Amino acid sequence: MSIFVPESPGLLLAANSTFSTMLKQILAKLPRKSSKSNQNCSDGSNATTDLTNNGGFTNTCNVISTRLNVVKKMSSSIFPTSNGDMIQPHIQFKDVQNSEKPRLLISKLNLCSVTYDFNDQDKDDAEKDQKRQVLVEILDFLVSDSVKLTEPAMSAICKTCGDNLFREFPPKYSNSPRGETEDDDPWFDPAWSHLQLVYEILLRFVSLSSLDPKIAKQYIDHPFLLRLLNLFDSEDPRERDCLKSVLHRIYGKFMVHRPFIRMSVSNVIYRFVFETEKHNGIAELLEIFGSVISGFALPLKKEHKMFLSRVLIPLHKPKSVGTYHHQLTYCVVQFIEKEPKLTSVVINGLLKYWPVMSSQKQLMFLSELEELLELIRTDEFEKIMVPLFRRIRSCLDSYHFQVAERAHFLWNNEHIHHLIMCNRQVIMPIVFSSLQHNSKNHWNRTVLNLAQNVLKMFNEVDEQLVLSCQSKFEEDKSVTVMVAERRRLTWEHLETAAANASVLEGSTTAASTCVVSC
Repeated sequence: MSIFVPESPGLLLAANSTFSTMLKQILAKLPRKSSKSNQNCSDGSNATTDLTNNGGFTNTCNVISTRLNVVKKMSSSIFPTSNGDMIQPHIQFKDVQNSEKPRLLISKLNLCSVTYDFNDQDKDDAEKDQKRQVLVEILDFLVSDSVKLTEPAMSAICKTCGDNLFREFPPKYSNSPRGETEDDDPWFDPAWSHLQLVYEILLRFVSLSSLDPKIAKQYIDHPFLLRLLNLFDSEDPRERDCLKSVLHRIYGKFMVHRPFIRMSVSNVIYRFVFETEKHNGIAELLEIFGSVISGFALPLKKEHKMFLSRVLIPLHKPKSVGTYHHQLTYCVVQFIEKEPKLTSVVINGLLKYWPVMSSQKQLMFLSELEELLELIRTDEFEKIMVPLFRRIRSCLDSYHFQVAERAHFLWNNEHIHHLIMCNRQVIMPIVFSSLQHNSKNHWNRTVLNLAQNVLKMFNEVDEQLVLSCQSKFEEDKSVTVMVAERRRLTWEHLETAAANASVLEGSTTAASTCVVSC
């Protein structure tokens, strides 16, 4: 690059004077790092004085070059270049200074962002072992209580976790939901040796006491949470268990994300109940919400009540309810304990989705019903007792002895027994015919004895009511016999009339044939 030099000596002197003044102002603002730098500064000042007195332009260029070298050295020490000063990921954390550990962490995380094919166990063995070792080192580093992450480190952790965890699952060839057949074996991801460590790193990251949610929410954002929720459909139970811990910790740490998480989980359940009826992680999601519901403030918000009526109650509908019924019952009970007046809403929902053909689902519903009736108040019980005991009567009449047995066991519960006896004038006429039939004619001896015991309980409390129901039962029985006899006679009359009509039609046909032939 050429430098323009004025030809006139006067112009040269003026230019040099102005330039030297500007140079002094710039050099005065630069920090003095060492004695060597101070010496350079003094040399520069002398050179500038000589330049002003003698008009030599060459010394000025030398001063500028010297100063630029000093500035370059200082800037390189503060802002290292990415190529020359890059920390190798294979270095141990103990071998670097504390100020260099964040950069080393990012370097190791970048190395672990590479994924490998575990379907071929003999491929990339060395790289897989190396990555696993680095993941262990990262986890050990994060376990330290004194660790404080920079924003680039937070971004690198979320990126590495996403690169390793967010993936497409293999297609499902089974047409039945998980848990429908007892012979189904769980599927285990062959990459679990790496995935487990990544999940532990993510869990430790969101559990750090020094983590500021206001900063970390930029990286654990809504798209990240949606892709995390999609992983709950994994067929590997170990992965779903890790996801349960991670999502629960995120829900507790990031209050700003709580409404979005509840809405997203609701959407997952809507799709499961009303569209696919296939999902592997419903039990784990409900287990998370069991603890979430227990933390709801009173009075319950409208949003929370809608979650009960639109999400939890319809979950009784799918065929695979047995795989998550325990967690579902726990969530429902948590709502009832928070607000007892919701009991009638839940029981009406149970009656709406009550199974008719599946005896196993009937047993589950009866067990849940008993837990709800233990918490119900008298005024709420009176609202639903008529439709409820009509359904219980159908269970008493069941030919499946376990269903009938479980329905009779309701009278053994002290609280339910008290509610029934307080409302015996309404309940006794509904169930008496079934109890009477089972006490005399049921094929299973246990059910027969239970029915006799229930009738004995009613007889001890209100013998007059039992006699009244007995007479009504006999009267209805005689009416039923009369109706059956009348129906039998009607069918006999119809059959006779049909037979006579066919004979008459045959003779008419023969006569017409004879006339035609003649």
